[in-house]
Amino acid sequence: MKEILLSIIKQLVFWMIVFAFTRAVFLIYYMNSISNENIRFAEALISFWYAIPLDLSAACYIILFPFVLLLVQSIVRQKWINYLNIVYTAIILFAYILITTAELGIYEEWKTKLHFKALKYMANPDEIYNSSSTKTFFVLVALLIIQFTIGFYIYYKYIYKRIENQKRNWLFTVIFLIITPGLIFLGIRGGFKEIPINQSKPYYSKHNILNLASVNSGYNLLLSTIENYRFRKKNPFEFYEPEEAIKIVEKLHIVHKDTTISILKTKRPNIVLLIIESWSADVIESCGGEKGITPQFHELEKEGVLFTNLYATGNRSEQAMSSIFGGFPATPITAITHNLEKIIKLPSLIKLIKKQDYSTSFYFGGQLIYGGIKSYIMINEFDRIYEIFDFDEDLPQGKLGIHDEYTLSKQLDDLNNENQPFFSVLFTVSSHSPYDQPMDDVIGWGGNEKDFLNSVYYTDRCLGDYFRKAKKQSWYRNTLFIIVADHSHNTYRNWPVYTKEYRKIPLLFYGEVIKEEYRGQKICRISSQNDITGTLLAQLDLKSDEFFWSRNLFNPYTPEFAYYETTEGVGWICQDGYFVYNKMLDSYLKLEIEPELQDSIIKDGKAYLQVVFQQFLDF
Repeated sequence: MKEILLSIIKQLVFWMIVFAFTRAVFLIYYMNSISNENIRFAEALISFWYAIPLDLSAACYIILFPFVLLLVQSIVRQKWINYLNIVYTAIILFAYILITTAELGIYEEWKTKLHFKALKYMANPDEIYNSSSTKTFFVLVALLIIQFTIGFYIYYKYIYKRIENQKRNWLFTVIFLIITPGLIFLGIRGGFKEIPINQSKPYYSKHNILNLASVNSGYNLLLSTIENYRFRKKNPFEFYEPEEAIKIVEKLHIVHKDTTISILKTKRPNIVLLIIESWSADVIESCGGEKGITPQFHELEKEGVLFTNLYATGNRSEQAMSSIFGGFPATPITAITHNLEKIIKLPSLIKLIKKQDYSTSFYFGGQLIYGGIKSYIMINEFDRIYEIFDFDEDLPQGKLGIHDEYTLSKQLDDLNNENQPFFSVLFTVSSHSPYDQPMDDVIGWGGNEKDFLNSVYYTDRCLGDYFRKAKKQSWYRNTLFIIVADHSHNTYRNWPVYTKEYRKIPLLFYGEVIKEEYRGQKICRISSQNDITGTLLAQLDLKSDEFFWSRNLFNPYTPEFAYYETTEGVGWICQDGYFVYNKMLDSYLKLEIEPELQDSIIKDGKAYLQVVFQQFLDF
């Protein structure tokens, strides 16, 4: 009976060691990021201490099944029970190390732990491979194999002990059955306190990377998955009575007067929408970024209208597509493009434009299948869609797709033969990791984001060449160009991913079709990516009633605010401040509002999230 008792204790200790070991691997792997944030070694080390309660809870979950096996072994003598325990441990160990290794890969881009939304991308492993450098991919595979091998060796050599020929002791079995489940449940719950343990327990630092390191990866993913399936029946962001929330949101969208400024010379221009991969406001000098990263874009600003205070509603490309073409804000937990039954119910800018006799096209140098983008683009009924398979296979390309200069050139050539008016969209790819654009480095600074900055510089150079050629075309004078980022990206400033500074992106209206008096203007009003649809339709003198969430940014009376999702909550920006709220943690990651205004502003932001998510559920 002693062996049974020792076995359950040793297995608990084993899992605590595994959790600590994988946490150490994460901290070492991102040592440069920790250094860039000027984090002291002692503060990083403390993450192991704060992680213990949640690690213990996760370990107790895992040993529930071994407990049942050991309970059976206290009664019957069956060798297969020993083997079953080994197999179970091996499977759970591999799964956990796979999760933590995947986090090593995604943190650099997403600045989050692995959650349910990320599992959607596992359906396309080739895209995951292409999104990382070959070196990084194989380093992660090697780490997966090494960690699993070490972990399983330690378990088999020092933890596992074959239990055979145990004498029956009914008293022990009864005591084991009564006491052990209670102790395990206590560990799962996190003690006797009124509120059970949750993901917020390990948070201790102002540096998010340390907080994420302290959160148990398996626990986090399991809870994220459970929450995802739970919300399909009930809105997890229901803060107020539905009627009250709707009234708040409707009030936010009230426009007391429409004095829309018409910046275009014509109501039916050609339209070229360039969606630029991952451009943060930090790479745009006029939006507060350093000089010299995007010099060609800086020149374009002089002949256009630049929005300098605009925010992406999400942090993934597929979220951007539904925001831009459907005027629908991004949602936490999941993306609407992952739900085929819902995207068909979204209003469509493209379908509306086509009713005005526009010919439409979409160009992308990579594979549109990633993130469910292809199904969404096709449902929008573009006349022509080009992705990597539709280009000349001899064109130079990187791991993720054809380099931007060739995609831009293809679109330019095709537009010369396009029926006018046309609406043509191009989505760039070269400023996405692994940043293998065909250009020698020009920017020698940027720390951990130097490669990203050079990829941005490359795409910017391609844009310069593109517009120099476009100006020579007959259709150019009657064409409105709209340039916007799909989402932001980490930069040399290393903003936490949930902050407004991280989510800020550029938007530029450009072209000779813009009236001279408006060229070179900068608009600093708080605005959102999902306002592009409403703004464009107003310039075309078309109704945008079906795009409730999309506002007209050229109407001076349009209320100023911006919403963005934060995987598990909401970011809300208005003239009187901003806040970031995490529903899962039930805490404010940012709260920069005067105390007397906090209640009303927080209510606006939470109500907005509640109504957006409810509409997502109702679609």
